[in-house]
Amino acid sequence: MAQQNNNQSEIDVGQLSFERAIEELESIVRRLEDGKVPLEESVAIYERGEALKRRCEDLLRQAEARVQKITLDASGNPTGTEPLDVD
Repeated sequence: MAQQNNNQSEIDVGQLSFERAIEELESIVRRLEDGKVPLEESVAIYERGEALKRRCEDLLRQAEARVQKITLDASGNPTGTEPLDVD
């Protein structure tokens, strides 16, 4: 794998927070759009970008699963929570 200017490729994608993963993904997109990255490195950072994209999607799905809807009784008083139907 081609050496990058930073150590981002050494950090396990599965350990990154959503914010850190999206920040790195945006950096990769900028570098690829710039067009000044050698082909071998472009392929390597593209593959990392795909892994980062999957990580972000997984974290968003996990967050959506934790979001709950507050249930109310006939008088409008909170009675508990239930899973939020996001579909």
